[in-house]
Amino acid sequence: MRITEIFHSVQGESTFAGLPCVFVRLTGCPLRCTWCDTDYAFFGGMDRSIDDILDTVRSYGCQLVEVTGGEPLAQPDSSALLCRLCHEGFTVLLETSGAVDTAIVDPSVRIILDVKCPGSGMTDRMHWPNVERLRPQDEAKFVMQDRSDYEWAKRILDRFRLTNRCAVHFSPVFGALDPQRLAEWLLADRLPVRLQLQLHTHIWAPNMRGVRRISPSNTMKKSR
Repeated sequence: MRITEIFHSVQGESTFAGLPCVFVRLTGCPLRCTWCDTDYAFFGGMDRSIDDILDTVRSYGCQLVEVTGGEPLAQPDSSALLCRLCHEGFTVLLETSGAVDTAIVDPSVRIILDVKCPGSGMTDRMHWPNVERLRPQDEAKFVMQDRSDYEWAKRILDRFRLTNRCAVHFSPVFGALDPQRLAEWLLADRLPVRLQLQLHTHIWAPNMRGVRRISPSNTMKKSR
């Protein structure tokens, strides 16, 4: 498998935010989101066996593991890695773009599905059956850059009755959408979703490897 990095940090997102977590970042992604903060994972990486990956994960002595990318499911052996992690007794999170079919994922894995808003430029790459497949133990997140993304996300909530399926997070693109503005929209509309800020960006410098920040493209205008 091609691995960009394995590191031990604090989980910055999801309902597991604040907990120590080992991140296994797989190399490669078929998407090119406008606000991507991990484009260094598109190429490169090192070839490592699943046994070698497991040895590194075990060395941190941490129960919570997230497999991320890039798009981890783009690698054919990702399902085998997820299965091994589950069988070893880890609590396993999978952060996926939603572009690759999640039907292959071990049912013990908790899926964190990134539903691509129009501002990402990748909405047409969504594999919508993945949304319909979400379970109560899974989570969905929407990363939004402006009011248009927000209104689109509300329609998706209604279409899939998503808040009845699993926990839902709305995240602002860093530097493009003021979190206070997003909070005001959520309160005004009484949406039963979580406002999600990236905890790790409040702890470490945003440009540090192993710390992820959702950033706007150079051409994106800041929303007020």
